Amino acid sequence: MAVTARTSPFPSEHTESILMSAPTLSLRVAIVGAGPAGIYAGNLLATAVKERGGALEIDLFESLPAPYGLIRYGVAPDHPRIKGIVNSLHEMLDAFPDTAEGEPAASRRTIRFIGNVEVGRDISLEELRERYHAVILATGAIRDAALDIPGVDLPGSYGAADFVAWFDGHPDVARTWPLEASSVAVIGNGNVALDVARVLAKHAVDLRSTEIPDNVLEGLESSAVTDVHVFGRRGPADIKFTPIELRELGEVNDVDIVLHDEDFDGVDPASATNNQLKVMLRTLNSWRDRPAGSASRRLHLHFWHAPVEITGDGRVEGIRFEKTRTDAEGRLVRTGEFRDYDVQAVYRAVGYYGTRVVDAPFDEARGVIPNDAGRVDAEPGLYATGWIKRGPVGLIGHTKSDALETITNLVADAEAGLLTAAKTDDDVLDVLDASGTAYTTWDGWLALDAHERHLGETHRHTRERVKVVPREEQVAVSRDGALVR
Repeated sequence: MAVTARTSPFPSEHTESILMSAPTLSLRVAIVGAGPAGIYAGNLLATAVKERGGALEIDLFESLPAPYGLIRYGVAPDHPRIKGIVNSLHEMLDAFPDTAEGEPAASRRTIRFIGNVEVGRDISLEELRERYHAVILATGAIRDAALDIPGVDLPGSYGAADFVAWFDGHPDVARTWPLEASSVAVIGNGNVALDVARVLAKHAVDLRSTEIPDNVLEGLESSAVTDVHVFGRRGPADIKFTPIELRELGEVNDVDIVLHDEDFDGVDPASATNNQLKVMLRTLNSWRDRPAGSASRRLHLHFWHAPVEITGDGRVEGIRFEKTRTDAEGRLVRTGEFRDYDVQAVYRAVGYYGTRVVDAPFDEARGVIPNDAGRVDAEPGLYATGWIKRGPVGLIGHTKSDALETITNLVADAEAGLLTAAKTDDDVLDVLDASGTAYTTWDGWLALDAHERHLGETHRHTRERVKVVPREEQVAVSRDGALVR
């Protein structure tokens, strides 16, 4: 990629005083993280500035070569509805193209994607703050939350986030995964736990039509699993699934769902606190009424189980739980009754932990960046949005409303003249070029997207796309646009 001099769309005479007195907003903003949180924030900010007739330049930084974050690398490949979310995010990034030469300043509206750049490694947070009026941190949460029980570090004990990254073709994880266990435990009662359980239980042949990478398909084809046990600390009325996720579980080919009547004592779908829960309890009850099946694999759902210890001599051989119940006030209490299960692998789906940014404040206990409604510190100019702001809870809709809060406060700070002008007009791409950073661009992503779709069309099992897994290959395709013919 040739190195060329670049001119900022902002005149060199832009100063703090102009920001304070200008009737329209003129901003340069960096967003760190190109998942849904970062993209929503960029789209909302671009819309807000456009409505005010202002000038805006947004640089959207991503540590991976491709955009979309956990939508690309954190959702099971057999969820086709996720394609709709990807399409929406694509439209947002495509809606604000680079400013054409000669376009009036009042209508400038630019979002640049700059991938394969890790803030804190390839460029510092301080270097960003010198070049932008504001920096929004939207790094999300990709690590597993800790589960503090004995045996958690035994070989055969895995974090769900790591397994999800593997089956989604994340470039920074190993290409192989040990799948020798016939009986496995999945700890958790949320959608991630269901994704992990479903992929483990599902026959690889039923995943061939998805965008699952070839190395993952090969690994799953050799899997020895016959029984997957999913354990939740609370009862059926407290599940954190969504109805669609749960329903999909019952549609997996050649997999029987096994439930235990004792877990449903006193559980009445009619008393559910919302319609979604009512639907899910009816779904679970319908599975209880099914006759015993003869499938080659089984998926067991256990409730009222609190993990106590992962057992084994040198590697996972079993897991112990203490039975739980709720008391008269609805609090979860332990009963003193223990249950042991023979399993050869354990997957911990107990939540995610935030991805910190070097030199940014960080709350180690909560795994978030401390903030006040998106404002990160006492000095305006640093903001947070998404899971790194509020913790790894909520769905896409929550991410939108969360971004709106952050952007509303950023715009209010700008209109109040509280944002300090950038100290330099140097284009950040010149800095990255000078350091030899092999960054990727939006045009590069379009080339990689076309490349993956071409691989899908020509694959022995025709599919919409085949993901390119190695980082260096993603970068090469993105930077030269070459297609494999």
